[in-house]
Amino acid sequence: MIQPLAYIHPQAIIADNVVIEPFVTIHKNVVIGEGTWIGPNVTIMDGARIGKNCRIFPGAVISAIPQDLKYNGEDTTVEIGDNTTIRECVTINKGTKDKWKTVIGKNCLIQAYCHIAHDCVVGDNCIFSNSTTLAGHITIGDHVVLAGLVAIHQFCKVGSHAFITGGSLVRKDVPPYVKAAREPLSYVGINSVGLRRRGYSSEQINEIQDIYRTLFVKKYNIASALDIIEAEHQPTEIRDEILDFIRNSNRGIMKGFTGA
Repeated sequence: MIQPLAYIHPQAIIADNVVIEPFVTIHKNVVIGEGTWIGPNVTIMDGARIGKNCRIFPGAVISAIPQDLKYNGEDTTVEIGDNTTIRECVTINKGTKDKWKTVIGKNCLIQAYCHIAHDCVVGDNCIFSNSTTLAGHITIGDHVVLAGLVAIHQFCKVGSHAFITGGSLVRKDVPPYVKAAREPLSYVGINSVGLRRRGYSSEQINEIQDIYRTLFVKKYNIASALDIIEAEHQPTEIRDEILDFIRNSNRGIMKGFTGA
């Protein structure tokens, strides 16, 4: 299952039935799980931990050292979950001593020419379209969709089930369940299509809409809106997730609805 033109360091740990195509380079201190396919001209460097049944397409570079001048050779990693697909020429850098690892979840699709920098944590079932760029220290929730050419500032957070439209520049945190667009990035509604596809009920979707209507449409300041949401909505997992995300945002959240 390993082509003779590939180079595999003798200390790399390769599971059974992994397919490694020609001109692949795999360094030491690499672990690759069962059933994974490594396409031609892929480079997998020290510290990569790749799960089962992943697919990594030609030209990808996994676990290169961070593009961070503070990195000083620490023994850090990239962890990629099972069933994740990484398309052509994607680059994923390993961590620094901040988090010691960069993490990509399970069942993700990272499309061609994306870059994921050091110390990012990406949840499960995410889709990043072509040429999406994540700076360092970014946290992405589960089921997030980033359209093509999205660029996210370092230390930002994107909540679960969010959708960010193509070409967006993300400078502030994006709360869960929303759609974000325009420049500067703004709330333009909730991700109702994605939520229905994932089995959310009409009642849950209405709850999310009501919460964000208070937060973004009714022109309250953030602190007042959060107090009103907490007072007017019964505690639920959804309500508490939204409130916790916003209250724990270090960079602040994106701007509200403008109607433009």
